[in-house]
Amino acid sequence: MTASGQRRLRAGELPLVTSCGRRISVKELTLPTPGRGIGRVTLDVGPDQGDEHGVWASLTPAEARELARRLLAHAAGVEPAGPPDRETPRTHDVPAR
Repeated sequence: MTASGQRRLRAGELPLVTSCGRRISVKELTLPTPGRGIGRVTLDVGPDQGDEHGVWASLTPAEARELARRLLAHAAGVEPAGPPDRETPRTHDVPAR
């Protein structure tokens, strides 16, 4: 279990960098409590290239799965209309926290 409030990337995983330059990190947050820890998935969307503020969200495992389902459904819906994807998303070489 990680220390209280500590967020961590999975081993070898770097933030995704979008085509507009935002870094998106998905991390795990574990809060130790008596009897059973509280686990959350965190989503950290960093500032854009113009230094527009980023956002942060903490999701329960069920919320994270629902967000993933919605993202996949919407991605499938726009694939024919959008530009072709790169083979792999860009990542930015920053150390894991």
